[in-house]
Amino acid sequence: MNTNARIEIKPTDQAEAPRMFCNQCEQTTKAVCCVKIGTCGKDPALAARQDELVAALIDASRYVEQSSDNAKLFEKALFATLTNVNFDCEKILSLTEEVRSLVNEAAELHFDMQSVWTADDDIRSLKSLILFGLKGVAAYAYHAGVMGYSDEAVNRYFYKGLLALGEDFSAEQMLALAMELGAVNLQCMALLDRANTETLGTPTPAEVSLKVEKGPFIVVTGHDLYDLKLLLEQTEGKGVNVYTHGEMLPAHGYPELRKFPHLKGNFGTAWQNQQKEFAHLPAPILFTSNCLMPVKENYADRVFTTEAVSYPLLHHI
Repeated sequence: MNTNARIEIKPTDQAEAPRMFCNQCEQTTKAVCCVKIGTCGKDPALAARQDELVAALIDASRYVEQSSDNAKLFEKALFATLTNVNFDCEKILSLTEEVRSLVNEAAELHFDMQSVWTADDDIRSLKSLILFGLKGVAAYAYHAGVMGYSDEAVNRYFYKGLLALGEDFSAEQMLALAMELGAVNLQCMALLDRANTETLGTPTPAEVSLKVEKGPFIVVTGHDLYDLKLLLEQTEGKGVNVYTHGEMLPAHGYPELRKFPHLKGNFGTAWQNQQKEFAHLPAPILFTSNCLMPVKENYADRVFTTEAVSYPLLHHI
């Protein structure tokens, strides 16, 4: 990830100015940043909506009560701006309005995301690290939260980190906050591990079949193990088999998932191959978290999204 990328826009070259600026993942175009279309498939309109949502969160961090409910909204909103999660501009706009509704009308809301990217090199790098780190923590916290697990120290850092993005702190202050974020991230990973093991059992190595058996089946991809558990419970005894894909492969190690006989195995390979692998798949595909690529027309009618994942005009359950 190159957090030192900079866009220079001069009054004389506005017509040639890039339409977006995104450097939040390691797969950015030419290892600099995505300025016309995201490598993930994000377009400038969606990038702008996501920036508006983050700006709303930074503004809100100054004013809202630090409650558990507000923290849940903060983590949900941050997670929605992570790469390959939400491609729906309307859903992002709705989240932005929900965040803004928390703030008193008299509050001054004006944060400009461009100020993060045009700061001093060291400050820009540290703010980038904190922003993208917050999004990662939000993903872990969100997945733990659906199983009923949360951590107040993690929740408090959402406010603290977002507030820092809007402040004129020194490099030393930002570095201290980035180091604190590292500790919070480890704490949140431990929380998610506890949520997974106490809910689904301690994982052990498992042999996973790569063969698709005859009969109707569903493919589940993403990271949300609890969504898979719910699906397995709802399809039990109905003659429908379930297969994992991509990042969902580790699900086979958890005893509370492996005990379902209709969890048959794994279909396909990694997330980046989904557009090819799903093209002629005669089964529905459930996307549970951040692994969604722009959906091709030849399988769009079979795609379902859930929780934080969304794509325009597709089925959301």
